[in-house]
Amino acid sequence: MEIKKILTIAGSDSSGGAGIQADLKTISAYKYYGMSAITAITAQNTLGVQDSLTVDEAMLRAQLESICQDILPDAVKIGMVASPSQVELIAEVIDRYLRDIPIVLDPVITSTSGFTLVPDDTLEKMKEVLFDKVTLITPNLIEAGIIYGKEIKNHDDMKEAGKFLFEKYKTPFLIKGGHLAESKDDLLCDEDGIFIIEGKNIENKNTHGTGCTLSSALACELSREKNLMDSVIAAKKYLSGAIAFAYDIGRGRGPLYHMYNLSDKDEN
Repeated sequence: MEIKKILTIAGSDSSGGAGIQADLKTISAYKYYGMSAITAITAQNTLGVQDSLTVDEAMLRAQLESICQDILPDAVKIGMVASPSQVELIAEVIDRYLRDIPIVLDPVITSTSGFTLVPDDTLEKMKEVLFDKVTLITPNLIEAGIIYGKEIKNHDDMKEAGKFLFEKYKTPFLIKGGHLAESKDDLLCDEDGIFIIEGKNIENKNTHGTGCTLSSALACELSREKNLMDSVIAAKKYLSGAIAFAYDIGRGRGPLYHMYNLSDKDEN
């Protein structure tokens, strides 16, 4: 039986709620085969990120070469990239091995607790050599504002930012609206236009790893050769269920329940 193979390139979360760990749980929930190349090791928990150690370029290269020379993925999710040299390496690997498969880039810049995960020079390098090589870029409201250069507060701001970013980088953007005051709607901007995608407002404080989970779900959906809109809608539905049944673990924002769709729990 053939199985979809999904590669995540991201940082490791010691508490298991975000990063590589959340990605692999999401991929497993889709009943696909997950692989990982770790860019950084973080010390974090439900209260925030306490420290981060960047994996050196040689080791990241070895991970990516090892995977791509044996088990070529059907889709890729890119999360935390910790240095400009890592960005250049990932762009090189895409050109060599991954040009014809869906790639979702979640441009992780800062943690929810305010810990800087990606320095300015790394983000600039991502804009320069990575943005035009991927299928979809999925910043949250704060990250989109940093890339756009202006704060984004509402639907009108999202539409202006989405139009600007798509026209500048020629790559579709999904701006996630989880930080909006009036709704949890997202905005998709691609060659077909600008679309507001309604989001559920789920009363649950346990949302650690939502961005990682959504981008991994999108990689899984796109590996099925679905169109972009259908993939976004399906991935958001999966995420809503994972949030609805999220665990009350730790003293802060607990992790999602990634396997809810494989259990006897049903999404509300």
